[in-house]
Amino acid sequence: QVQLVESGGGLVEPGGSLRLSCVVSRDLRGIRVLGWYRQVPGKQRDLVADITGGGSANYADSVKGRYTISRNIRSNTVDLQMNTLKPEDTAVYYCYARNFVSEYWGQGTQVTVSS
Repeated sequence: QVQLVESGGGLVEPGGSLRLSCVVSRDLRGIRVLGWYRQVPGKQRDLVADITGGGSANYADSVKGRYTISRNIRSNTVDLQMNTLKPEDTAVYYCYARNFVSEYWGQGTQVTVSS
């Protein structure tokens, strides 16, 4: 089993920045895809950004240019740098990992963008 532990959520003002981190319990070199999703009450969980084992990243249109996903092999972490935050970015953010066997989710961390 792959365990994902998220941190970094919180309250931030519009236009501010926040950095989410996720510690993965497996060597990232064995993970095919790492990503971040977000979900608001009553809506589906949507992809925010992901990154492949080859280092290719893609982003939802709503966050493109503002968010950056990165991975650190030495620390087994996948991070999400969120800049120029907007109220509509408010959601529970979930870390995601997929290997050759299954997919795994973190517990979620709340991000609230409000003045």
